Amino acid sequence: MIQSLLSLRRSIYVLAMVVGAVSGFGAIAFEYLSAVVAKVALVDLVGYAPTGPRGEIKIFDHPAGYVPVLWLLPIVPAVGCFLSALFCLWWAPEAGGHGTDAAIDAYHRKEGRIRGRVPILKGLCSAITLGCGGSGGREGPIAQIGAGFGSFLGQKLKLGDSRTRALLAAGMAGGVGAIFRAPFAGALFAAEILYRDAELESEVVMPAFLSSAVAYCVFCGWLGEFGSLFELGPAFEFHRLIELVPYTVLALVLVPMIAFYTRFFYASERWFHRLPWPRPLVAMFGGFATGLIALGALWLTGDQLALSVASYGYGILQQTLDGSVVGWEGARLLLLVAVLKVVTTSCTIAAGGSGGVFGPSMVIGGSVGGAVGLLCHSMGLVQNPASLCVVGMCGFFAGAAKTPISTIVMVTEMTGSYQLLLPEMWVCGLTFLLSRRWALYQKQVQHRALSPAHQGEYQVALLEKMTVADVFEPSEVTTVPASLQLGEIVQMVVSSREDYFPVLDSDRRFVGVISVNDVRQFTFDKDAYGLAIASDIMSSPPVFVTPKDDLHKALETFDAVRLDELPVVSAEDPHRLLGRLRRRAINRAYTRRLKELKELQERAAGPR
Repeated sequence: MIQSLLSLRRSIYVLAMVVGAVSGFGAIAFEYLSAVVAKVALVDLVGYAPTGPRGEIKIFDHPAGYVPVLWLLPIVPAVGCFLSALFCLWWAPEAGGHGTDAAIDAYHRKEGRIRGRVPILKGLCSAITLGCGGSGGREGPIAQIGAGFGSFLGQKLKLGDSRTRALLAAGMAGGVGAIFRAPFAGALFAAEILYRDAELESEVVMPAFLSSAVAYCVFCGWLGEFGSLFELGPAFEFHRLIELVPYTVLALVLVPMIAFYTRFFYASERWFHRLPWPRPLVAMFGGFATGLIALGALWLTGDQLALSVASYGYGILQQTLDGSVVGWEGARLLLLVAVLKVVTTSCTIAAGGSGGVFGPSMVIGGSVGGAVGLLCHSMGLVQNPASLCVVGMCGFFAGAAKTPISTIVMVTEMTGSYQLLLPEMWVCGLTFLLSRRWALYQKQVQHRALSPAHQGEYQVALLEKMTVADVFEPSEVTTVPASLQLGEIVQMVVSSREDYFPVLDSDRRFVGVISVNDVRQFTFDKDAYGLAIASDIMSSPPVFVTPKDDLHKALETFDAVRLDELPVVSAEDPHRLLGRLRRRAINRAYTRRLKELKELQERAAGPR
């Protein structure tokens, strides 16, 4: 009974639920901390209260009548980004940036290990960055917070690399599922975000499901709200086949926006890193630029919704879904926000601030979708232009992050837009296929076979596809007659650079092997030189491989006998010697084949 309880306590599924509970409370803490910072920095100081989704819990009431102090709008994000970068520089540099990439990298290349201080610092720095008006999202911070605790638990319990990685992914699922009120999508996101191909990490699916479900219940139960994040009206439906035409147009418009977002973001990161200033000052410059751009957008449009280019920016999406953004002016506003959101997100996060890139992706994709919807509505092609806003949110992130399945589920759970599943599938499929050259998460690997986390599994599969015939040396080897006296064998070993000598009988049949170690023990026993012959000291029966054996079997044979070289004999006649196989030949063949596969993958993916 006690052993069963101990086994249950260490079960990966029970631990995943524990990780989910902690991720849920982490999401609550992050939500409150972000709200406190936003109230102090933006609402009370600047006089600007960003609007959000209607289903979002309002922790603080913001009474009307605030008059924005616009000249402070660039200063507050600058201060927030400066503090965030300073704290990261002092305590944990990996807590900067958008977070999800760091969790992906830890899964593939660091045995699932994240330093224990990272989750706490990530939450603090992201709350400061976003609460002060920096452009970013919640998913990166909360993903790294949950992943960090999962990794911490796995390391403390000494669960091994595989289970530690699984708990890391479970933490990521719990955080994302809770903060976006999308438990199903959170689990799928954690399993899908690891790879650039449309592939799920099967080992983390069930832990991620349990973690995400528990985190969702903790988060929503605490806040008392289980509804969707965005509220939609009754007209979000798909019942006319002709509407696939504007949805196709939307996909074709989203693809260059995906290219612009990913390329501009990482080009900005490189540019900011080349600046010869301390990192906190670079981040401050980026935050200041974010505020200036927001002011410029407000000046150009005269509409306070243009300030959605800063902070989370979800307010413009809810207004679009409500039908409040209309006409050509509305389309122009949405396109301006989409383009400038790319720039402000790059200025905030690429410069050194802390935040996620999922939230900005929703704003960019939704704004592009809303604009295309308004234009198509004016031509009579769609009944509800806001439907394309929802589908744009899906299609953009699916193509940029290479997560079509979880993104569809995520947006559907966030909006309750189940009637739009078919156009969402169509647009996400198109953007995923047409944007293969660009990826938002640089630490993703192409597929499971190329993941360092699974290298051992695929080494076996790769070696099993190659045979000894592909790599052994069929040239003439130095052999020893079975009747050769020991003295002559010693002279042969001294004058040769070989370590192993196959032994042949009088009929030239392979019967054994003599190694240098077999001869070394008789080096100073000259009395035995004329008494012993090769058949007396050889290893028999001989260990060998045939040309038909696969390289994995050959490697196992090497490990079993602890030799560096094996004789190769005919598969039909084990007494007919064909050559030799060296262990290093297997290593060279494996490395060469792996390099060929990587080159094929890179050519298939195209330039990025």
